Amino acid sequence: MAAKTSNNKITPVTKTEETRAERLLNEYALSHQDPLNKKIYYVCVPLLMFSLFGLLWAIPFPQLKFLGAYNGYFNWASFAIAIAIYYYLRISPLISYTILFILLGFSYLILELLSWQALGGPAMWLICVIIFIPSLCWILIGNGREKTYPQYGLNIGSLPLAPVAIIYKLLKAVGVNR
Repeated sequence: MAAKTSNNKITPVTKTEETRAERLLNEYALSHQDPLNKKIYYVCVPLLMFSLFGLLWAIPFPQLKFLGAYNGYFNWASFAIAIAIYYYLRISPLISYTILFILLGFSYLILELLSWQALGGPAMWLICVIIFIPSLCWILIGNGREKTYPQYGLNIGSLPLAPVAIIYKLLKAVGVNR
């Protein structure tokens, strides 16, 4: 891209502004430098997301007559999907769409767990609790390994950025920009 100056010379225009996603990820990266913590995050953040999603799904939702047969599909997790997609859309549309597909995959897995539960298997919420507790513990252990942990502490506000950081790196690794 080039711009013309007043004397009709063409000068290149450099992009100095970073996107909102890049700015948030750079801030997030400051408190996530430890290599082991990064590996923990790649495993435990998706597990934590899944378990939270399942626990939201398990909260009883009022039966609304106008939903008819779809009462089981519209629940508190549906609101979480809507809020997450809106939040991530403000950061990056591509990341938002990727999160949407991941959450749809989580929905499928939750429905499979509910089918297993109906056949006599363990309760879906119990499986989610069993996933939630160790993944949260490992995330806290990984955070404790960070040199900046005393400075930043446990930053709950950065938790929604963890999936963004993982997805951003995965998309970048496969050659998709933003």
